[in-house]
Amino acid sequence: MEETVSRPEQASSIMSSLTYPGGVKWPCPGKNSCFESTPRENEKQFQKLVGSVRTILQCLGEDPEREGLRDTPERYARAMLFFTKGYEDDIGDLVNGAIFHENHDELVIVKNIDIFSLCEHHLVPFTGKMHIGYIPDHCVLGLSKLARLAEMFSRRLQVQERLTRQVALAIFEILKPRGVGVVMESSHLCMAMRGIQK
Repeated sequence: MEETVSRPEQASSIMSSLTYPGGVKWPCPGKNSCFESTPRENEKQFQKLVGSVRTILQCLGEDPEREGLRDTPERYARAMLFFTKGYEDDIGDLVNGAIFHENHDELVIVKNIDIFSLCEHHLVPFTGKMHIGYIPDHCVLGLSKLARLAEMFSRRLQVQERLTRQVALAIFEILKPRGVGVVMESSHLCMAMRGIQK
């Protein structure tokens, strides 16, 4: 079980690092091109992914044409697109105006948000619970949006440290609060299934 705590720096330096067109995406160059691609280009890219999975199976000594594996490349490709759908999400669309001006400056906490993500080093899952707290400066965010922010950033290839940081930075960009803390406890299959196996 690994635990990380993210404590962002001052809001002024955070804001300068978050200026992206259309909201906070932190896109990679390959995924960026998908935002403007046509359905035909998307299908071509999908078939390329399916072919890559078939190649992996062959390299492992398996027969991709046997009954149990015949549809696996396509199923796996669709699963990977779902597991990484957070690249396509936009913070502005996600928040959708759910920022409310309230005379409130005490700690707001949402605990035990279920997180499912993929370790970018081995492409295997890590799962756990995220806890988000912030001190408002008279602006609050709809509570469900905190969970959706956590899901948005977890549905990408991630490391736990960056995931907690991205959630914290996004809350700073949206609310300009007095402070944010993000804590995550998780189990990493890259550790449990290989290496030290803990």
